Amino acid sequence: MKKLILAFLLAALPMLGMAAGGSVELDDADIDVSDQASLQRGAKLFVNYCLSCHSAKYQRYNRMARDLGLTEEEVKQNLMFTTDKIGDTMNIAMDPEAAAEWFGTAPPDLSVISRARGDDWIYTYLRSFVPDESRPFGYNNTVFPDVGMPHVLWKLQQDQSQEKFDSDMRDLTAFLSYVGEPIQLERKSLGIKVLIFIAIFFVLAYLLKKEYWKDIH
Repeated sequence: MKKLILAFLLAALPMLGMAAGGSVELDDADIDVSDQASLQRGAKLFVNYCLSCHSAKYQRYNRMARDLGLTEEEVKQNLMFTTDKIGDTMNIAMDPEAAAEWFGTAPPDLSVISRARGDDWIYTYLRSFVPDESRPFGYNNTVFPDVGMPHVLWKLQQDQSQEKFDSDMRDLTAFLSYVGEPIQLERKSLGIKVLIFIAIFFVLAYLLKKEYWKDIH
């Protein structure tokens, strides 16, 4: 029983963390993980702006190539900066102890951040950095106050319209959602097929039942 309670608490911790910051209204991410073009743009943003500090150590480059409709050569040329092996996971070279000294805490791995925080939280968080001279890097975040992460996307945000920046953050959120569960598209496709099979089987079973019982009153 104690183990069950502990497992429940561990599973609930991310939600409790979200509830603690519940005073901020989250925006609807409105992502589509079946949109390969969006995932490709999100992957490019991730490797260019996030992968220098944040790993995605459960995601392999060759699996990403397959799921995002890219060739392995395209991934090698455009999305692989931290390794030269297509079968490697998306790790980083940054030393955790050095990162903790620079940022106050080591940047977390983002493999399952979408499952822990939720897509709406990520989308809102990425768009909620505000200037704050009291902070070490000159920015704070209204969703995650006093976060140690610098606003690495400030130049991207500055150089384009808010609409384009929001679109980019939606693509990045979609990619992180995909990374959190790469098999989700296959799972959903299989689920639809199973439901169709059950529906057809139900009709056949119903007709068979009527045939067997038609002469019994």
